[in-house]
Amino acid sequence: MEIVEQIFQLFAANGENAYFGENVSQLEHALQAAYLAEEAKVDSTLIVAALLHDVGHLLHGMDEGIANLGIDGKHEEVGEIWLSKHFPASVTEPVYLHVSAKRYLCSTDKHYLSQLSPASQQSFHLQGGLMTSQEVADFESNPYFREAIQLRYWDDEAKIPQLQVPPLEHYRSHLVAVLGNEA
Repeated sequence: MEIVEQIFQLFAANGENAYFGENVSQLEHALQAAYLAEEAKVDSTLIVAALLHDVGHLLHGMDEGIANLGIDGKHEEVGEIWLSKHFPASVTEPVYLHVSAKRYLCSTDKHYLSQLSPASQQSFHLQGGLMTSQEVADFESNPYFREAIQLRYWDDEAKIPQLQVPPLEHYRSHLVAVLGNEA
């Protein structure tokens, strides 16, 4: 389970970095998303996806201010590529799709965009903006689109400064369970 240690090392090395435009760190954001998933009583694969949905930010090494320069770091692609070497599609697809889920919700729910934080609104435009009707249909055809939408909602909520949630170590058992199912 070397990958579990790599994940813990990534959070130890980069988890205290600011989560772009929000008043929480990358680690706080990840832990809050995982906590929300666990509270929803979903299975371990979706809890792990919630924990790792932004791992691409920890991997790509780009400054989180890149959006201010008009650059999309494509963290969902970076994360999915790295995670797919170890995790099943039930983890990697929601991670990959969580950005598309934001675009989908903005395209299908007229109130969703206005509820996003300013930083999330900025990244929405860099990530492609509103979907075309074909993009909506393509998104809905993915077998993990519902999980991605749920992950998106947790992502939106996981931005509360100093919220007390379980530490990273608490999620080791979920990581091991998901990886054990793949062995």
